[in-house]
Formats: sequence, structure tokens, C-alpha cells
Amino acid sequence: MKTATIRREDVELLAPAGDWDCMRSAVANGADAIFFGVEKFNARARANNFRMDELPEIMAFLHSYGVKGFLTFNILIFENELTDAKELIDACVDAGVDAVIVQDLGLVKMIREISPDFPIHGSTQMTITSPEAVEFTKPFDMERVVLGRENNLKQIQKIGEQAKLPMEVFVHGALCVSYSGQCLTSEMWGGRSANRGECAQACRLPYDLMVDGEHKPMGDVAYLLSPKDLAAIDLMPELIEAGVTSFKIEGRLKTPEYVANVVSKYRKAIDRYFDGDNTPPSKEEVRELQQSFSRGFTHGFLDGTNNKQLVDGTFPKSRGVYLGRVDQVLRDGVVLKLDAPVKRGDGIVFDAGDPTKKEEGGRVYDVRRKGVKLEGEAEEGWIVDVVPGRSDVDLRRVKVGDKVWKTNDPALDKRLRQSFEIEKPYRIFPVNVKVIGSPGQPLSTWWTDVQKGTTVRVNSEMELDIAQKRPMTHELLEEQFGRLGGTVFQLEELDVNLHGDVIIPMRELNNIRRQAVEQLAGERPKPPVYVKRAVEVYGDAVKPAAPVARGHAELTALCRSLPQVEAALEAGVGMIYADFEFIKQFPAAVEAVRAAGRKIALATPRIHMPGENGYHNNILRLQ
Repeated sequence: MKTATIRREDVELLAPAGDWDCMRSAVANGADAIFFGVEKFNARARANNFRMDELPEIMAFLHSYGVKGFLTFNILIFENELTDAKELIDACVDAGVDAVIVQDLGLVKMIREISPDFPIHGSTQMTITSPEAVEFTKPFDMERVVLGRENNLKQIQKIGEQAKLPMEVFVHGALCVSYSGQCLTSEMWGGRSANRGECAQACRLPYDLMVDGEHKPMGDVAYLLSPKDLAAIDLMPELIEAGVTSFKIEGRLKTPEYVANVVSKYRKAIDRYFDGDNTPPSKEEVRELQQSFSRGFTHGFLDGTNNKQLVDGTFPKSRGVYLGRVDQVLRDGVVLKLDAPVKRGDGIVFDAGDPTKKEEGGRVYDVRRKGVKLEGEAEEGWIVDVVPGRSDVDLRRVKVGDKVWKTNDPALDKRLRQSFEIEKPYRIFPVNVKVIGSPGQPLSTWWTDVQKGTTVRVNSEMELDIAQKRPMTHELLEEQFGRLGGTVFQLEELDVNLHGDVIIPMRELNNIRRQAVEQLAGERPKPPVYVKRAVEVYGDAVKPAAPVARGHAELTALCRSLPQVEAALEAGVGMIYADFEFIKQFPAAVEAVRAAGRKIALATPRIHMPGENGYHNNILRLQ
């Protein structure tokens, strides 16, 4: 059921960029907006990232193609970093960045002090998963919220209907096994906080399963916490109708070929929907997505919770496209029935079910069918001999039953690279031209960039003469002003109003065209202008409050169990925070603290999903 009529121009495809090639690739393949980080303060510390001093260049490039740029500022900020944080926000405001994606509410408050109208997006690390969470962000005038990846389609629709704030949702890429913004495993084990952009990806490691203290053998299933990759390309109609306005692709650590592949596929899926075509993505499109990067595809939580579909458990890294299982090992190759096409030059790997050990893999040297070498591609369903390069694969280590994966397709990579490496404008924008002229007057022209909405006026330097032979015509002007190859413009409409038979040298028409294009192109990258106030930040030298009078200091204890509460009371603690696993123990804790004449606060859950207010009502009842 549609929440409202959503127009094509309301929907945004948001792409990742870890470097300039990825940014060009995203623009060339149809992204409406790009998210990227600079050298500090972002949740992908391992990405190449851009430099803060590149912000004006980045935004000029994006805006010249009508693409928005969002800066990721999606980590927690420490007090001694506030000066640096303010410097980066100032740079974003000055460069005309279209929004910052923020996790830390303290930073949100600081941004609002600096600028009341600079756009802020609430990051997925804010764990915004309910209408109430969206309402909580509204006093900060946030432009949109990025929902947690744990919401299903019904919840997303409910949040949209109740909260009425633009929603951004992840549709493709890596998934976390934990709730967005709530994973502390990497921090606890290795001191590398995911909320500081340093996640060590503990979920991608092998684990043993212990049941009631006993080790449970799991065969080749060792990666118990490693989710598959999200791929919601076939759910785009449902997501659009649920009210999602921004579709986010994960992958600032990925290659420009990956960006080209995923962005172009999702661009087609969105355009298909608005063209009234409900055809799902083809098998070939899905395979190409898998080829760029895939740990196996899943809808994540969009269909609801299904843990068996979320985690495969047999491998933690990208496998590519499944080709089939080894039926027979030959002297120089293997026999298998193909689940997907393969050709000479493709990369393959043999999967014996234990990725902790060295796997055999390399390039396909030859493909034979019924003893005959194939020049082209072997198709799905064929039984073929796949011959790998002898120096690549030790066939003595390959066994019947091993899975075979296509890890690389050079032809696909070449096609994807061409989409952003060819020297041509990435996008073309329509221009409307109006022409007025009379004998003895300059020729006046108005050029309008339809997408940007800007108009420039250019007059000829010479005056119009009365034509003796061939006067200027609509066709002539259309031909001269339509010569816009190599620019980002294309003539769409020409309105000509000439009085009498007039003429002007051809060089004048060419000069008008060049000047108009130059002026219009100069208008495109101009940044938006935001209100900016002078704000003083004290960094680690925050102004101290008035000194506390002696005898007024108070000790507070955080307690995880009832015995801890009792021990804290015995020790004379005046204020207790109770954060229990089981809510049923709260009344006893409140009673004990009140009987001792002390104060108590109860911790709410970290996660709040739509309709889950019973827990909070129980807390409120305890007063």
C-alpha cells in the first residue's frame, strides 16, 4: 500500500566513495548523491578517504553534475577533539557540503550553534529504529534520519507514517551482526572501537559453538557471526512504496568497479519502477552484482528476522559467483555442470569447506565441451572441463564435491571501468535557448540550464545586417547553438524571434555559444550558502564550572544485579543506576533503595522498535 505519491525526483540513490575514482564512477553511473569521509572523524578509518582541504574541489565537481555530497562524521567525538571537529564543520559549511551524517548528539548541538540551517542527517549509528527515536531528533532540526538496518518493511512504513521525516535506508552491502551503532566487541577485545571507525571485524572470525558447556561440532560451519551481504534490489518497489526516499549503498572500502556495478544496477531498478515496469532484476544482473562482491546475498531484516538466511557460516569473505561442484578431477582440469557461465581468463577458487586452510585457485586457461576447446563463454547447464593454469592450481589438492566459485571476470571489470574512464562528460543536462533579433541591433540570446534553473544572457558583439541572399533560419541557429559536444549540455528547446531577413557572421554565433556555455558551466558548481556564526570551542580546556562546595560531592553506582544494589546501599552510596538483564527485578531494587532513603534511576533498553513500549510503561509505573 502506498503511503503517498512519491515522484521520481523525490527518490535519491546514495553511493559510497572512498577515493576520486569511486566518486567519478558513482557520478557516471547514475548516483544522485555521494557520501564520503575525510582523513579523520569517520567510521571508515581504513578507507583512503579524502583530505579536508579537498572539500571545495569535491563539492564543485559534484555540483557541476547536479549531484549532492554528504560528509560522514559518524563517530563519537571526545572533548579534546572539539576544536578539530569545529574546524571540519566550518570547512563543510564554507565548501557547501550538502549535509553531514552524524552519530554524536553533542556534535549535533555544536553544529546547530555554528549554523542553524546547515543540513544534518542522523546516522545509522544513532540506532534510530522507531517513530519515537525519530521524534527525539526533531528539536535538532535534522533533515533526515538513516534507519537502523534491523527494521523490516512494515516497521519502516510505520516509522514513515508516524514520524514524517525523510528516511534513508541501506539497500546493498555488508551487514553487521550487531545492531547498528551498538557493537562493542572489537573495543572490548582489542581496544578498537567501531564507534570510532576502527572496527576489527570480529564477526568475520571463526568460532566454536558451546552448548551447556560442551563443544558442539558444526562441520564446515565455523563463521557463526558473519552475515551475508544485503541485496534489496528486488525489493525496490516495496521500499519506495513504504516511503523511503534515499537508498544507500554500503562500500567506502570497495573498488570503483564495485561502485559502477552496484550504482548502475540500482539506478535501473529505480527507473524501472517509475516507468511502470515491475520486472525483477535479471539473473545476469544479480550474478554481476555477486561478481563484484558477495558473501552470499540476503534481504537482511527487511523481510523480518530469519537468522538461518542471514548467516551462512561456511565462509567470511567474498566468494563471487557459484559455478558448481567438482564431478571429476582430470589430469589437467576438473569436470563440472555449470550453475553460471564461465570463460577463459576468469578467476576461480576451489572451496573444500575450510577457508582457514589455503585454497587452490587461479585463472581459467581453457574450457572444453565434449573434448572441444571453446572460444567463447560456456553457458549455464553445460557439462564442461575447466582447465586452470598449471602454475596456479595444484589439482592433487582438489577433491570431488568441492565447490567452485568464479572470483573474477576481467571482461566485466573492463566494461565497468569504461563507464567512468572514458574522456567524456558523465552527464548531459538540457538547455533551452531564446533568441531575439532585429536589423541594426545585436542578436540577444538567453540560455537556461533546465536542471539547475539558472539563465544567462549573451549578446552578439556585432549588429545584425539585412541578408542579401541567405538569411538566418531556425534550422541554422539550431545547428550552430546545438554544437555542444564535449560539454555537459544539450540543446532541448530553441525559441527564435527574428524580425525581417537578418544575418550575422558564423563566428559571432560560435562566440555566443562558447560564452553561454562557459557562464552556465560556471554557475553549476556554486555551493549553497548557509548561515554561519562565530562559536568559541575550548577543546580540552573547557571552562570550569563554579567550584563545588565541600561536602556536596555525591557518589553514584551502576549496578547490574540486586545483590550489587544491596552492597552499594551498605557502602553509603546516595544514587544508584540499575541496569538489569531482567526487568522483573526492578521493583525489588526500587523498594530497597527507597527504604534506605536513597535515589534510584532505571536504565531503559538500548534498542527500541516500533510498538515496543511495554518495557518503558513498566519503568514509568515504578515512578
